[in-house]
Amino acid sequence: MIETFNPDSADEAGAIVSDALAAETPLEIVGGGSLRGIGRPLETGYALSTAGLSGVSLYEPEELVLRAGPGTPMSQIKMQLDQQGQMLAFEPPDLGVLMGGDSEQGTLGGIVAGNLAGPRRVKSGAARDHFLGVEAVSGRGELFKSGGRVVKNVTGYDLCKLLAGSWGTLGVMTEITVKVLPAPEKTRTVLIECADAAKAVAAMTQALSSPHDVSAAGWVPQAVASRSSVSYVSSTQKALVAIRAEGIGSSVEARCEALRDELAAFGNIEELHSHNSSRFWEEMRDVRLLDPVEGDGCIWRISMPPASAPELLGGLHDALDMEAFLDWGGGLIWAHVCGMADGGSYVIRRALGTGQGHATMIRGSLEQRLIHPVFQPEPAPIEKLTRNLKEAFDPHGILNPNRMYDGI
Repeated sequence: MIETFNPDSADEAGAIVSDALAAETPLEIVGGGSLRGIGRPLETGYALSTAGLSGVSLYEPEELVLRAGPGTPMSQIKMQLDQQGQMLAFEPPDLGVLMGGDSEQGTLGGIVAGNLAGPRRVKSGAARDHFLGVEAVSGRGELFKSGGRVVKNVTGYDLCKLLAGSWGTLGVMTEITVKVLPAPEKTRTVLIECADAAKAVAAMTQALSSPHDVSAAGWVPQAVASRSSVSYVSSTQKALVAIRAEGIGSSVEARCEALRDELAAFGNIEELHSHNSSRFWEEMRDVRLLDPVEGDGCIWRISMPPASAPELLGGLHDALDMEAFLDWGGGLIWAHVCGMADGGSYVIRRALGTGQGHATMIRGSLEQRLIHPVFQPEPAPIEKLTRNLKEAFDPHGILNPNRMYDGI
């Protein structure tokens, strides 16, 4: 049984880390727990929960800035932003169901620590691009602050960028400041029947390269599309390219009409409006279309240059019992691999080669995550830099030890 500490202030969090440091006792850093199964299994007897470091302490809609504790539920943040017609533009995913749990359990700290983003990343970037400021406790038990309430050029290290994607291995965040943006008035999605992955990537590339301000582009094969709760998508019995346009109603309508004309050569075209469009992209964002709850298998998140996606996808399909779809204009593969003791790790890592992309085992068994790399192995120079950062922030390795790599 893991003993859990629940600080309700930055000072108390610092005292807990300092006590753990003095006793040379490692700590698991946990928020809502929805992403707890990502990374190598932790062997700690104690956990520090950020659940008590919760609540929005500052929200200025006119200044497009929000500050909250890391344990603040994303559902609470979304509700407050919705009331003002605003959003987190990087479209944070809710991976609770994907990880075998419940939806709406995620927290702001988990999203930022994982540097997670949804389909709008092709336009708006990842969580780190909207991460303005942080207050945190290092593995030395020292409280530090970085950033502020605006985006500006600064001299020195941007610690926000380091903490985003560090999965709690560098520090315990106690307060997070993020940029918010106005939510779009209307959303529409252009759907193109397209069974060929290479042709699909070409269509997405053309759409994203157009002047029509596309905010998302993905491709779902027939079997994946059939699971959609959007009746038109599931009933087509076709593989589909999806292109999203957002903004003022008249502008969205005009841009979708232009996209339909420009992409007509790729296949038959239809549109999803408003509610159906939003629901479809929520399914893409939260990876609901793979239906991984049924049966076994690993869930992989593979990023690479969009031009490489069709060949990589074809090779993986030949070697693995796999189902997959594309997001980020072809730059991201979400894959469900079944029937492999290593979850497909060897085949996927070999297919990516050196420097061709990144693959993360988002969901796997305890044994698979213990034996096989969860995060993409780093080239020697990058690995050295990563270890130097761990040494600087957490020299005794007490924060989420070994979650990402051995010793990190």
